[in-house]
Amino acid sequence: MTLTHLNARGEASMVDVTDKSTTQREAVATGRIFMQPATLEQLVDGELPKGDVLATARIAGIQAAKRTHELIPLCHALMLSKVSVDFDIDRDTSSVGVRVMCRLAAQTGVEMEALTAASVACLTLYDMCKAVDRGMEIGEVRLERKSGGRSGEWQRRHEGEIHADTTADDDEILATPSKRHEAAPGSHQEAIEIRFFAELRERLGVAKLSVLPGQLSSPTLSALKMWVSERVSHPEALDQPRLLCAINHDMVQGDSALNAGDEVALFPPVTGG
Repeated sequence: MTLTHLNARGEASMVDVTDKSTTQREAVATGRIFMQPATLEQLVDGELPKGDVLATARIAGIQAAKRTHELIPLCHALMLSKVSVDFDIDRDTSSVGVRVMCRLAAQTGVEMEALTAASVACLTLYDMCKAVDRGMEIGEVRLERKSGGRSGEWQRRHEGEIHADTTADDDEILATPSKRHEAAPGSHQEAIEIRFFAELRERLGVAKLSVLPGQLSSPTLSALKMWVSERVSHPEALDQPRLLCAINHDMVQGDSALNAGDEVALFPPVTGG
């Protein structure tokens, strides 16, 4: 079975997960809303005109998680087994933090459900408090960790860095001397790190690869794709239209030059579910 977010005409379509294994999956997402100190004190003391702010935001977050498929195109309708929404009051930054955990046993992950719940909980906090503070700001909505599925464990280490800890048997193939030419003695080249995301990772059967520039026929993105296609299952996935690519976190189009130590990310144009 070929999984794809695009049909034969290049149009967006929901991923078919029929043949994927059912596994225990969990995701944690967070968000934060910043407000005036006086607003925060009114929230804590239960003095805001709309009533119990945190209880309402908690219910809103849970409801949002359950209805994510109605809000985000291409997400699957999931039977969640657990959704928790917790808050922390931070007087130092005059803010309320939101932490959402979603869990289920299914064929697809719950990252979008956790992120949607965190976002809606923050929006509900804004709605409950806006009568006294319209200058509130929502920010820091992000995935903190996820588990389950072939991609394994993902954990946020610190600001701006995500750590993917995958199962090597399923998701990681590292270039070995038996599969490549050795770098010339004394070259000390840094490897180019290649990472695959979303449905592309599922189709290729690998999360990341490493290659030395000297192993490529030329130091270009097209040569790198050719090198990858010789080492993965379903290499035709690399030929899909509008495949997205980022080099060192910058989006690129067409063929691009590569340097030692670069990080190349490849992912489909549309993701969901």
